[in-house]
Amino acid sequence: MTTTSSRLLSLLSLLQARRDWPGAVLAHRLDVSARTVRRDVDRLRELGYPVVASKGPDGGYRLEAGTELPPLLFDDEQAVALAVALRLAATSGASIDEAAARALATVRQVMPARLRHRIDAVEVTAVGPPETPPVDTGLLAELSTAIRRREVLRFDYASPSGARGPGPRRAEPLHLVARSGRWYLVGWDLEREDWRTYRVDRIAPRTPNGPRFEPREVPGGDLAAFVNGRFRGSDGTTDWPCRGEVVVHRPAAEVSPYVSDGAVEPLGADRCRLVQGAWSWIGLAALLGRHDAEIEVVGPPELAAAFEALAARYARAGSPT
Repeated sequence: MTTTSSRLLSLLSLLQARRDWPGAVLAHRLDVSARTVRRDVDRLRELGYPVVASKGPDGGYRLEAGTELPPLLFDDEQAVALAVALRLAATSGASIDEAAARALATVRQVMPARLRHRIDAVEVTAVGPPETPPVDTGLLAELSTAIRRREVLRFDYASPSGARGPGPRRAEPLHLVARSGRWYLVGWDLEREDWRTYRVDRIAPRTPNGPRFEPREVPGGDLAAFVNGRFRGSDGTTDWPCRGEVVVHRPAAEVSPYVSDGAVEPLGADRCRLVQGAWSWIGLAALLGRHDAEIEVVGPPELAAAFEALAARYARAGSPT
């Protein structure tokens, strides 16, 4: 027979797993009587959990949203998983890292020694992109509210230099996504009548929001593919705006590990054909030049011109003043 405390944890986990539970099913899952289930539900209510009972022959229980945060009850595995997730968040460089570190300290303080040893054994070192601008969690909550309520968002949007554009923008906000340490809002721009991906740290919402709208579906129906396509310089159906082909005088096996979004074809023991894309021709030339090898431009002419312009720029930068 399980103890009362462990049974309460099991009951709470079941109530959190799905919306409605018939009382008889809960009793069977916990291997107790229906009367014991009622008593345990009363104990959860005393702790602050809003468990609602439904009447009738198939009466059951439902865990509703409350007005206050009750004491959180976790089994060992849940507690360790939560602590590890908080440790990862605290080292991510995201805007919630400080809050995550404080939450981790709070959770660790009340853990028994056997669990502290398990989470202390997890060492996390942040290795990733450079530090990105922090995003106010209040702003994320405000944007999330507009998404949930399906309300047109009115906002000012800053350029990369920090200057605000003329007049407010209007968009139907659909999703918030995090990518490479930054938050983005995906929405339908009403003025441009097209999909846009906005940097959240550049958004300054205006109040009140606009009218309600019927949500659209992102092109292709796959949010992740759509967003990745945007960062690839496309809408998910076309290619990079600038794509070129070169011959690199290095073995394909040495080049391919550094090509994340391109095609490498061996041309012998010490040469390979590389097709790759970028936002601009200058950017593509710089990207291809990192292989530290002789390069032959196959095409197009814009790529060859970009190499010439980049060579002249590097020559000026390296000449004595």
